[in-house]
Amino acid sequence: MNATQQSANVDLALIADEAPASLLERLRRRLSDDTGAATAEYAIATMASVAFAGLLVVIMQSDEVRSMLEELVRQALTYNG
Repeated sequence: MNATQQSANVDLALIADEAPASLLERLRRRLSDDTGAATAEYAIATMASVAFAGLLVVIMQSDEVRSMLEELVRQALTYNG
């Protein structure tokens, strides 16, 4: 038996020796802890924003899209009084 297997057996023995209620309470505390959740949400929102910006860059490099936007801006800035 190697050191990793011995360590795993010791860990399992420690878990088995604990009362089930105490083990469940520890698990419940760990699962209910939301430390870092806001940070993860900001990271996901940032990644989505970067992906969207990349998509816009690709779209804006198209000559057809660029000409449509130029025409739209030109019409918006032209005064037809």
